Amino acid sequence: MSTFIIAEAGVNHNGDINLAQQLIDIAADAGADAVKFQTFQADQVVSRHAPKAEYQTQTTGETESQLDMVRKLELGASDHEVLISHAQSRGIQFLSTPFDVPSLHLLTRNFGLKTIKIPSGEITNAPFLLEIARSAERLILSTGMSTLAEVEEALGVLAFGLTTDKAIPHLGDFEQAFASDQAQQELRDRVTLLHCTTEYPAPFAEVNLRAMDTLAAAFGLSVGYSDHTPGIHISLAAVARGARIIEKHFTSDRSLPGPDHQASLEPEELHQLVQQIREIEKALGDSIKRPTASEWKNRDVARKSLVAAKEIAAGELCTEENLTCKRPGTGVSPFRYWQIIGKIVPRNYSLDETLDV
Repeated sequence: MSTFIIAEAGVNHNGDINLAQQLIDIAADAGADAVKFQTFQADQVVSRHAPKAEYQTQTTGETESQLDMVRKLELGASDHEVLISHAQSRGIQFLSTPFDVPSLHLLTRNFGLKTIKIPSGEITNAPFLLEIARSAERLILSTGMSTLAEVEEALGVLAFGLTTDKAIPHLGDFEQAFASDQAQQELRDRVTLLHCTTEYPAPFAEVNLRAMDTLAAAFGLSVGYSDHTPGIHISLAAVARGARIIEKHFTSDRSLPGPDHQASLEPEELHQLVQQIREIEKALGDSIKRPTASEWKNRDVARKSLVAAKEIAAGELCTEENLTCKRPGTGVSPFRYWQIIGKIVPRNYSLDETLDV
């Protein structure tokens, strides 16, 4: 099973539909499985009092509010129609992360998206999680900034939404739903958890890739990694550790203005990421330890046989002084060394001649 690679365009289109289409082309040319944007109505998501994150202030300045910054990055319904059509024409799956209920319904009801990616910031937004569970067939949940207990609580809401149409949950309903066999099967069939460090760029010392293993062990679900680190090597390490999904931000040009460009891959780097993930997948193999097809021809060359360490006359005993092990491995195996010591040779052997006793 191959790793599902999501090229995260996010808001790196800067509100420009032409740049957004260019990002789709870059993702398709790189060989990614999906290109993902972000869908939101700024006034539904950000209050006028919300501050910018530190990294957003560093990349976009302090003069505008978070709300003003986000407003410029909205994609309307007609924009989505253009982008979805363009992605289809390029043979790449279109995904988007919704941040509010109208945007969720735009994606699932208007455009028929089956897979919804839930961002880390929404992991405690229980009403939104419930609506997502009842709107999408497949769910990808990022777990940045969260504890294991918070992930379980979020999964409880999803479990409730996946298994019941009860309108108003009561205290304990989420926990009860999460504990049911039916919900556990639904979660296994439909939910993937992404480990994530929500910082841009994420410091290597705070990545904690082993937490991905913890998520898999704790919940028995497929896991992946949403990577905000510089470069591609941490994503590659995640694939080697079993990530089923890799999500990575990319841009057409890291020098462009905007909050996420500086923590994103450029086109050639994205191409390298996809190529090297596919190489790692091949290298991981099937776990059975056996000689490969290309190794068989090298066994005789690389291994050794028992040979004469010096001339041995017929009738002499094999000893530690006249017997040694040298390449090639076409003769008697060195495993028989101790059984042959003390035996009489029936014929003459020249230096380096392979024994046949």
